[in-house]
Order: sequence, then C-alpha cells, then structure tokens
Amino acid sequence: MERGVPVVLRAEWQENSDKPCDTGTPAAVMEKEWPQFDWSSLDPEYPTKTGLYAFTKDGLTQRGIVARKWLRHRPEKVIAVVSHSGFLRAGVSSRKYDNADFRIFEFGEGDDEIGGKLIEWELTEKKGGGLGKSLQGVWPMKEGDYPEEAAEKDLGEAVSENPSK
Repeated sequence: MERGVPVVLRAEWQENSDKPCDTGTPAAVMEKEWPQFDWSSLDPEYPTKTGLYAFTKDGLTQRGIVARKWLRHRPEKVIAVVSHSGFLRAGVSSRKYDNADFRIFEFGEGDDEIGGKLIEWELTEKKGGGLGKSLQGVWPMKEGDYPEEAAEKDLGEAVSENPSK
C-alpha cells in the first residue's frame, strides 16, 4: 500500500458457511482496528449470509460469478486475491488450496456469462500450488459444500392415514 498497490475489500471473497468462524466481523468494527484500508467499497450487506452471500448452492454459484466478473474487468494485469480455500475451490476455481498456498490463473476466452473461465498456469498446476502443498486436480462444487435446499430434502413417504381420527 505504501508503494501505491491498491487494496480493494470485497465481500464476495468471504468464506462459504454461515458458521460463526466463517462469518465476518462488521466493517465498522474492523475499520477501527485497520484504518489504513478503504472500507467504503465493501458491500454494506457484509457480513450477512443472505442473498449473494447465502450459504446455498445458488449463493455460492452466483457469488463465484460476481467475483470472477469483477476480477476479469479489473484494469490491472496482475492481481493477488486473499480469500478462503472453501470459497476459492467451490465458488471460483475448482482447485484445492492448503494454508498459505497459492495458484496462478489467467482468463480463457469467452464465458463472460459465468464470469470467465480460469485456466491455471502449468507452474502451479503441476506442483499442486505454488508451494506444492495443495492437492492436484480439479475439485468442483459438490453436495456437502452447502446445506441441502429445503425442496431437495427427503420428507419421507406420504401416507393416507388421517391423524384426526
């Protein structure tokens, strides 16, 4: 920051779940502790886990699209994203990240509708991350990455009994 590197705070990059350990602290509280950051760009909905930030399959999918679109349309040629491994894997890149490991991507052609397709550089793909600590391969979002939707839950077998008799 002292050398002019912009730091942009974005709510999209928060972790997936709505557990207390994965739910952020309100910006007003963090702003007091870290006044060097510009908190005005942070979505005022943060840290809610509703809408775009909901811990649902649709929420994670849509948030990943928004995050990739935002990245794709930035003017910088090199961007470092600091985020959480669960969201990076399930919502953004379909790759696993061990603690403090990194991966390098570029955008492929087309697919702007989904925010763009990320293509991992061979440099980090073959090593399992830049530090070689992460599992290799493609790990797309799957059941278990989000709670079951109410409509998807098995409600059991319907019966013809009348409980009022």
